[in-house]
Amino acid sequence: MKHIPKVLAICFLSISCFLITGCSDSEPPESPQSPGNRTSNTYASDTPSDSAPDDAPDNSDSSDRSDDSDASAGPVRDNTPHVLVPEASGSDVHGNDFSSIDASHTQEGYVMVKYTGDNSKVKLRITGPDQNEYIYLLSGTGEYETFPLTCGSGAYQVQILENAGGDMYALAYSADLNVSITNEFGPFLYPNQYVNFNPDSKTVAKGSELVNGVHSDLEAIENIYRYIIEEITYDQQKAESVSYGYLPVVDETLSSGKGICFDYAAVMSAMLRSQGIPTKLEVGYSGEAYHAWISAYVNEIGWVDKIIQFDGSSWTLMDPTLAASNNRQDVGQYIGDGSNYVVKYSY
Repeated sequence: MKHIPKVLAICFLSISCFLITGCSDSEPPESPQSPGNRTSNTYASDTPSDSAPDDAPDNSDSSDRSDDSDASAGPVRDNTPHVLVPEASGSDVHGNDFSSIDASHTQEGYVMVKYTGDNSKVKLRITGPDQNEYIYLLSGTGEYETFPLTCGSGAYQVQILENAGGDMYALAYSADLNVSITNEFGPFLYPNQYVNFNPDSKTVAKGSELVNGVHSDLEAIENIYRYIIEEITYDQQKAESVSYGYLPVVDETLSSGKGICFDYAAVMSAMLRSQGIPTKLEVGYSGEAYHAWISAYVNEIGWVDKIIQFDGSSWTLMDPTLAASNNRQDVGQYIGDGSNYVVKYSY
């Protein structure tokens, strides 16, 4: 594998241990490091390089940008937060004595699940109409958690799996759902287990503050991105000690000003979603590395994947974790033109 910056290497090595996705029912390692989350919205024209240093270089030019963009033309954009709140309203519930799957709002692109049993290791497996499987850990709090239905309309199977010892899991409950999604952006606007926020979140208020006075969604994305890479630092100690089953808490990251890759991505996603900008947390492959990144939807453009280029303006790399720790040239040489990204899962 090519030499890559240290922070990127940590992210790559750890995400395969942390993000609980895929078809296997085997138990992942108990002490993974931080997940590697990187946005796919990048501006880079160089091809991958074999000469990227092992140590993360200075990020003195990580905020390169053009201030002469036409994005500031037109009326001021409304920055009022618009937080969609998932509901377990009970109109369509499947389950047994210790499992509940509330499918009351699948048309909005999500399902809510809670487990009230006494097994300490419980997984949720969602199989979409494309037969792609998503594996999550249930928190065991006895409260409903939200999970996106990202495979579109069709037949879904939702299964709750209890640990039966070692790496073995037994089926505790299964429900077949016929889903017709009417809000195609719902899965990427509502909060979920990975991107968890609510109307009272300080992250939501900060996102609104950051986009006050901007004229477009693109300008809003840039302001939020710029804040994250300049104000949140990479927490190396946390990356090396984070425990199995870790989920980001966006307000804690905002308050501490420190985080690991998953924290960076979750904060940015929460801010964008609360501003009505659909945002995908995507997991897949960048070259040979299992990785994660973010894509955002802009009305004039559609889903912005891998590269941002608009009106000839110069954008910095839209990768909050890397841009906070590396300079544009080194990271750009590794990422290339984005053609080496292959999406496996979207959250």
